[in-house]
Amino acid sequence: MSLNRALLARQHLLTRADLDPTTLIEHLVGMQAQAPNPPYIGLWSRLTHFTFDDLAHRITDRTLTRILLMRGTIHLVTARDAHNLRPLVQPVLDRAPTPIPATAIPAVLDTARHHLHQRPLTAVELGKLLAPDFPDHDPGALAALARLRLPLVQVPPRGLWQRTGPAAHTLATTWLGEPTGERPTIDDLVLRYLAAFGPATPADAQAWSGLTGLREVFDRLPLRTVHTDGRTLHDLPDAPRPPADTPAPARYLTDFDNLLLSHADRTRVISDEHRLTVITKNGIVHPTILIDGHVAGTWRITRTRTAATLTVTPFTPLRPADRDDLTREGHALLTATDPDRTHDVQV
Repeated sequence: MSLNRALLARQHLLTRADLDPTTLIEHLVGMQAQAPNPPYIGLWSRLTHFTFDDLAHRITDRTLTRILLMRGTIHLVTARDAHNLRPLVQPVLDRAPTPIPATAIPAVLDTARHHLHQRPLTAVELGKLLAPDFPDHDPGALAALARLRLPLVQVPPRGLWQRTGPAAHTLATTWLGEPTGERPTIDDLVLRYLAAFGPATPADAQAWSGLTGLREVFDRLPLRTVHTDGRTLHDLPDAPRPPADTPAPARYLTDFDNLLLSHADRTRVISDEHRLTVITKNGIVHPTILIDGHVAGTWRITRTRTAATLTVTPFTPLRPADRDDLTREGHALLTATDPDRTHDVQV
């Protein structure tokens, strides 16, 4: 239980934080953002004063951006982290198989850079532009190679709340400008991981990042050995580790929340049995509820033109107090997601 409380404290899921979205996203080392909407609810569950319009504004003004990062997945990060993190996790993306022969890759990437610098392009558009120069290769494979090997960001309206739009990409330097300041190292990345997800093992950090060989990084860092819940882990010396009996309020987690994806051993927040229900074989991660700090069910919002209904499906019967907490929190969530509809919470 102490391991659970340490993680929740660093994720600001024990007590909401009085921070701006940019500061929290940087602390969390980004938020997984396969779909456009999840980061909004993920931040709402962690911040005291948060509005969806504020986050959308930070995406349109390029303070925040969406880019392929840890585990080869799209993350919402600060502009600084887009520049700094992508080179560190690039080895993960370089391992992805491609049918394009190695001898052709430099020319494909150079041509893709030229087209992407002109204007944002969808994968289909980029593939069509590359096809005349590389007629022996599938346009989709050419575009996929560019997405993996080049630091591309997705541009709005993709990423804006309840907005539709194609996943159009451009070069990070074109959209965000050139990087400034000293580049971080793998050591810095591990320290940031522990600040947001520790205590942890090298295997946990590898599961979060997709990188390998992090044992030697842990060994050379000035970390503290922590014995908790019958396990030996590593941690920052001064990181928060609340008592095991610290109250943990009911919380709504969004789709693809990194809380459930950032450890090799995820039992600190979800049982192996429930993980099979929440995380599908094709990688979909359903929205979940936390009761006493652990995943205890799923939820979804259905909408009509005038009404929004939040339905909670617990894995086991809930105590009346937990049901009341979820109902109150659910109504607050619907006020944020659907301010112009009537609300109903069904647990």
